[in-house]
Amino acid sequence: MTNPLLPAAYDIWWSAATVVLFALLLIALISIARHAKRLPSGQALMWTVVAILIPVLGPTAWFAIGRRADATKTAPEALR
Repeated sequence: MTNPLLPAAYDIWWSAATVVLFALLLIALISIARHAKRLPSGQALMWTVVAILIPVLGPTAWFAIGRRADATKTAPEALR
């Protein structure tokens, strides 16, 4: 007989997945805030809304597309 006070394995897995997703969202929002000075305000707002409303794909898209687009945009300025 199982103990009803101990969580099932899937409860532990879903809890860990939730913590990882919140950490990913928090890291993405901090990164967006740091890059907001170099982005147009509308674009920074759009990335923030996308990261919040689309839980996994939003932060992943920011790290895959948003930061690279910002880096290529500011790279020639850094060389001057």
